[in-house]
Amino acid sequence: MDATQPSESRDTIDIARIMQAIPHRYPFLLIDRVVELVADQSAVGIKNVSVNENFFQGHFPGHPVMPGVLIIESMAQTAAVLVVETLGPEAAGKVVYFMSVEGAKFRRPVVPGDQLRIHVTKERNRGNVWKFHAVARVDGVACAEATYAAMIMAQAAGPA
Repeated sequence: MDATQPSESRDTIDIARIMQAIPHRYPFLLIDRVVELVADQSAVGIKNVSVNENFFQGHFPGHPVMPGVLIIESMAQTAAVLVVETLGPEAAGKVVYFMSVEGAKFRRPVVPGDQLRIHVTKERNRGNVWKFHAVARVDGVACAEATYAAMIMAQAAGPA
């Protein structure tokens, strides 16, 4: 993006458009909408955490806590939507794959009834490799953060 051009902000991206952008499906689709997106810069994803989530059956019975790795995955999915929306038609038939996670910190548990607001900021990209920093917040309070890298690649063919 040319620094002299104004940033392009997009309307809310609903679940149908998210499902067009990324291949994740239940039970592994971990964002419900993207409420802010500035192409090539940042996005804010929403995950409404419900007691009906399948992972709460075992994590932990009688004391449900959203697993930290799934919070990180929700960050990655928000970033993947940012990448696809930034690239537009160039992203067709491609998938965004995790490469690394650094500096992950978990500051407080995420429990049923919480709404995660996942603030993702692109730090840089070179070719098909993108680096992001994300902070997940509940009621404005940070509950998790991480820096991670991802690569956009052609989607591999499924099993024959």
